[in-house]
Amino acid sequence: MSDENRPDESTSPTAPEQASSPDSAPPADPAPAAAASEPARQESPADQFRREVESKQGSLDDFEHEEELWAGGYSAKAMIGSWFLLVVVTVALIIAAIMMPQLTFPIALGIIAVLWVIVGLWYASRRLGFHYQLTTQRFIHQIGILTRRTDRIEVIDIDDVSYSQGPVERALGVGTIVITSSDRTHPELKMIGIEKVQEVAGLIDDVRRKERRKRSLHIEAI
Repeated sequence: MSDENRPDESTSPTAPEQASSPDSAPPADPAPAAAASEPARQESPADQFRREVESKQGSLDDFEHEEELWAGGYSAKAMIGSWFLLVVVTVALIIAAIMMPQLTFPIALGIIAVLWVIVGLWYASRRLGFHYQLTTQRFIHQIGILTRRTDRIEVIDIDDVSYSQGPVERALGVGTIVITSSDRTHPELKMIGIEKVQEVAGLIDDVRRKERRKRSLHIEAI
């Protein structure tokens, strides 16, 4: 073979030289360097507050939720005796107007109308003006129609619960509940015209004793 047909070895790159060429090397990934140079993200005040609330959530779960046990007010049954007496007075006035010439029908009807208005307003004031609510922790009583006042007595502050009934009230199942407590605003609270008075008074007393036993056990545990 002649020298003209022989390949020029000086101009032909070898395999190792091609592998070590800087143009053929893969580009470096800039992501790790950028991540390393990126500063650490600071926690916002909202995240700090949320984390503190979550850490205290376990202790908040130990508190008992307040539940309503009873709600009521002045019962319409408590007025049955008053309505019956009003009917008797109305009939008596009509008979007196017939038998007595001094008492005319217009005068008798005027007296009857005034009596019915007075008793009706008295019933409305008691029916709409008193509302009571018993929960597992408090006894709430509201007074008033146009303007309403709300007071609360802690169940643990209740010292005694009693009730009374008249002859007609016993037949109708209504009565008056008296609550005595260490509350300065209402040391004695009277609830008149309460339906199922025996059951309601027993429920208030049971909640009172249960709350006191619970508090005493908690103090002993501490």
